[in-house]
Amino acid sequence: MIRVYCYDRCSTCKKAIKWLDEKGVKYELIDIKGDNPSEADLRAFHAKSGLPLKRFFNTSGMQYRELELAKKLPSMSEDEQFALLATDGMLVKRPLLIGDDFVLTGFREAEWEGKL
Repeated sequence: MIRVYCYDRCSTCKKAIKWLDEKGVKYELIDIKGDNPSEADLRAFHAKSGLPLKRFFNTSGMQYRELELAKKLPSMSEDEQFALLATDGMLVKRPLLIGDDFVLTGFREAEWEGKL
């Protein structure tokens, strides 16, 4: 089954959930703030995604800006980045769509359509 990590106040997440519902896609909804993916989960998601690790960061989020991660990430190791992501779900790009053989960050309708 598809898992979707979302934040209930996020307009993009709401749009993605509405899209999934309209398409009749069955999914498990996970609150990214209350049930943040663990470091091990994030490592597995990253490996499955084929995406750069930076794509897992919510670069438009308040936490990202407050921590000045745009400046800090380039000098951080991957281990440090994974550890940081695992500390707070609000740092993770959402929605995070997890399938059996794919992981997508953010909601881009064409990309989701291609995977589902």
